[in-house]
Amino acid sequence: MKVLVVMGSKSDSHIAEKVTTVLDEFGVEYDVEVASAHRNPKKVEELAKENYDVFIAIAGLSAALPGVIASHTVKPVIGVPVSAKLGGIDALLSIAQLPPGVPVATVGIDNGKNAALLAVEILALRDEDPRRKLEEYRERMRA
Repeated sequence: MKVLVVMGSKSDSHIAEKVTTVLDEFGVEYDVEVASAHRNPKKVEELAKENYDVFIAIAGLSAALPGVIASHTVKPVIGVPVSAKLGGIDALLSIAQLPPGVPVATVGIDNGKNAALLAVEILALRDEDPRRKLEEYRERMRA
């Protein structure tokens, strides 16, 4: 099982690091790419068609990246809005208000950690190892 982390710009790498830190903790295999929905739509389309189980798309401003990826795959896409302008509210609304039929899960502004945890939860539906690790993680949180 594998996750693709896509950021719309290299300037979003601080959010991608939050994602990869959690994926590393859970032993989830992943790749990281930079691909703008506006500057390189062909690359985004090609990435969306590759063999990943979950996509995490990090984007600010118009935050088109998660929706564009979702338009090219039937696999889960998690959008992470970035606080580039307007405190990230613009990006959050762009992701959360996608039209019906092509859903994208959305986490809080700059919340790469929750995006990674949601990806692990999705993977845990089919694999006992991430499920066990999530249960242990939650137990540690309660202590």
